[in-house]
Amino acid sequence: MPSTASYWLAEPHEPIPRVELDGPPDAAVVGGGITGISAALTLVEAGKRVRLYEAREIAGGASGRNGGFALRGGAAPYPVAAAFVGRERAAALWRWTEGELAELAAQAGDAFRPTGSLRLAADEEEQDELRVEYENLRADGFSVEWRVALPEPLAGRYPAALFHPPDGLLQPARLVRRLAARAAAAGVDIREHTRVTSAEETEAETVIVATDGYPSGLLGELEGLIIPTRGQVIATEPVPERLFDIPHYGRHGFDYWHQVADGRIVAGGFRDVSLQDEFTDEEVTTPAVQAALESFVASLVGRPLRVEHRWAGIFGMVFDFFPVVGRVPGRDGLWVAGGYSGHGNVLGFASGRLVARAVLGHGDPLLDLFEPARLLG
Repeated sequence: MPSTASYWLAEPHEPIPRVELDGPPDAAVVGGGITGISAALTLVEAGKRVRLYEAREIAGGASGRNGGFALRGGAAPYPVAAAFVGRERAAALWRWTEGELAELAAQAGDAFRPTGSLRLAADEEEQDELRVEYENLRADGFSVEWRVALPEPLAGRYPAALFHPPDGLLQPARLVRRLAARAAAAGVDIREHTRVTSAEETEAETVIVATDGYPSGLLGELEGLIIPTRGQVIATEPVPERLFDIPHYGRHGFDYWHQVADGRIVAGGFRDVSLQDEFTDEEVTTPAVQAALESFVASLVGRPLRVEHRWAGIFGMVFDFFPVVGRVPGRDGLWVAGGYSGHGNVLGFASGRLVARAVLGHGDPLLDLFEPARLLG
């Protein structure tokens, strides 16, 4: 099956305003998704001359091709993160993401809808895991609800769920385009349809690579250690019943879905149907995963639905499920922000701002946790 434009990218929009800097920029950003745009905006608002390069269109990669979730936390469940880095650091990470989610919502306007999210247990084993997560989050002061009386069509299919009140839904392409227009208005020279093949050609002293799972060829030894991973999504015909007004996700994140304002169901996941095939940078849909998505949605709604949009996007998977943010080892002036392991709408926004502040000389304890050199062993 060929790649198609996502439902989000199909929304009409105004062209991004064009700004042209005279001479070299202070900083160059490679990647026009949520990370690159938030980094460029942070730098220009601090008085830097910034040029941003995007090989396609703004939001044309994973930032316009995901499921539209805005979730606190990281890719690893809270107890897993706590076991890996300690309870205190895990709690600090989650509080940081809550603050960044609130900031994203403030900047997003009608591209964000506060709804909360529902993480569903597909079986008793996952139910036990969610119960431990619930107790850990409650003990550490986070707002979370345990739910067992689920409405139709969830009742009987899922034994329990966690409700996360801070979360919400995004029109991710609208958000990124809106932030890009704001960045251009502040003076960022945005160059769409321009591929960068070396950091030197940007003529900037500082270069930030913000392409997440899309290989850039710019990262030296780090290249390939943020593993390109394909996520596939569908959007159906409009459905009159309002069934899924909040983000739903289950089976350890392998299934995720919700309903947009016009009634369409947007559903993604099922990488595990052909897991090894999905570790790729080929941005195409495949029959096996698409069939699984269609069958799953039909089982939820009780009838087959016409699929009107199919798409794929590439995200960056990291072995420990923590973002990769900081200086590229052995490369003066080269920085990276990526590796969100499928959790990139909020983490991408937050990490773009974090790496930009680091470039500006503002340290943060999270940079130790996200240190790129850890990938090199």
